Amino acid sequence: MTAVGFHASHEQLAPSALLRAVQGAERAGFDAAMCSDHFAPWTRAQGHSGFAWSWLGAALATTSLPFGVVTAPGQRYHPAIIAQAIATLAELFPGRFWAALGSGEAVNEHITGEAWPPKPVRAERYRECAQAIRALLTGEEITRTGHVTLDRARIWSLPAEPPAIHAAAVSPETAEAVAEWADGLITVAQAPDAVARTVDAYRRAGGRGEIALQVHLSWAPSDAEALAIASEQWRSGTVRPPLTWDLDTPEAFEAAAAGATEREVRDAVLVASDPAELAHRIRDLVGIGFDAVYLHHVGQDQEPFLAMAPELIEAVRSR
Repeated sequence: MTAVGFHASHEQLAPSALLRAVQGAERAGFDAAMCSDHFAPWTRAQGHSGFAWSWLGAALATTSLPFGVVTAPGQRYHPAIIAQAIATLAELFPGRFWAALGSGEAVNEHITGEAWPPKPVRAERYRECAQAIRALLTGEEITRTGHVTLDRARIWSLPAEPPAIHAAAVSPETAEAVAEWADGLITVAQAPDAVARTVDAYRRAGGRGEIALQVHLSWAPSDAEALAIASEQWRSGTVRPPLTWDLDTPEAFEAAAAGATEREVRDAVLVASDPAELAHRIRDLVGIGFDAVYLHHVGQDQEPFLAMAPELIEAVRSR
């Protein structure tokens, strides 16, 4: 049976409110939770961006849910620091924590003042970081040079078993490239044919483990209200790669998304007022071949969605 998880959006809620939301998600019946590790929101209307690693400790300690995080080593973070953070949470909460590595976006990474590398360089750096993190989590001491440098790095506090290290990928090309090292894959909802190509590329290249899907949705008692929430909070989702990777401020995302049409917003976010319709659309995506789906209601007020969520979760599981 497909696991139904809750996506906790640091970009949209203050850390304390987000913690209450994920606790509410557990009460609503979600199987798991995940978040993304950002330094900035996508737009000023979202208005938040708490530190994911601090928050994850609190969330794991105050729920019984398994958690994952999507994070980008290489520029904002040295891979040894990410390995240490992963190891600490995995040791504290055995069997409940995984991390997915990505190559990042300029909106988060530009803060170091280093130049944002072109895509081929980011891909090489990404692979180096993933290899280093996996080695560090086995207790190996690492000295390496390349796009990142490690000097006798070793993680001293290790979990009994290394946690799963997944890869985040949107394109078939990235999915194929990460198959050599990833324990699983997480991707984000797009048009079904595009999602299918990404999943197929990962599996054809020998990709192992679970494949998870993040779905952005907007639910409200009326379609007009749901659309208004999506337009106000997640219009940035209409900005697509490669532009998504290269814009470096919330204001730049606002400008790029300013002319988005209603159709484009609906393509980026599942907008619905009927839980049964919403579940049907989610099931269609899950049926492509996903082991887990993480639902992200893009509204800042999570309480109405969480009140409806038990009905939605049951309907998604009934596929």
